[in-house]
Amino acid sequence: MTYRKVSLASGEFFHIYNRGNSKQNIFLNDEDRDRFVKLLYLSNSTKSVNFRDDIIERKIDAWDFERGDALVSIGAWVLMPNHFHIYLVSPTPGVGEGKKEDKNNITLFLNKLCASYAKYFNKKYDRTGALFEGPFRSTHLESDSQAKYLFSYIHLNPLKIINPKWKEGKVDDVNKALAYLKTYKWSSYNDHRGILRQENKILKLNDFPNYFSNTKDFDSEIFSWLQYK
Repeated sequence: MTYRKVSLASGEFFHIYNRGNSKQNIFLNDEDRDRFVKLLYLSNSTKSVNFRDDIIERKIDAWDFERGDALVSIGAWVLMPNHFHIYLVSPTPGVGEGKKEDKNNITLFLNKLCASYAKYFNKKYDRTGALFEGPFRSTHLESDSQAKYLFSYIHLNPLKIINPKWKEGKVDDVNKALAYLKTYKWSSYNDHRGILRQENKILKLNDFPNYFSNTKDFDSEIFSWLQYK
């Protein structure tokens, strides 16, 4: 078991991320991204879900599948070409949490998610070996300011695709940057802005502090970081 500075205990908030082995791209097209996003929903379940048997063979929409109780609550997420970020919390203890086997809900969820996607990816592209660089990484959020900033950090990540130096304050056209974020469907940005779509089902914001009372507050926070030099 990989040693972590902070145990993935229930009730604590974590920034989870992982990237492709040797920094390789793990999402090569929209079909790949669509599969991973649906697995974000399906893998977050106390049930054992098999995408081929439960979705493809039954010819149903993944979003219509009754997944049952969720393992974790997700507050934000984003897919990038060679990595992903997830902001989550496990509201309830996992089976065996605190014992030697430490089967916490966060680990169960990430193992299901990454294993399912790796199996899909390797079969589709006729490859073998590890898809991800190693076990997922985690950062424990220790303050409200850190947690609030993470919402912006995760949702601003896609700007690296069109402007690699945006973090250095080199955003010449803020409106253009915001327009790009609105069209980038592979994050929870539009979910936080109140846009109705199937991906809304991934989030469960009731288990997170209410940092943004409305869409205007959320937009204002994103806008302020884009202007920050």
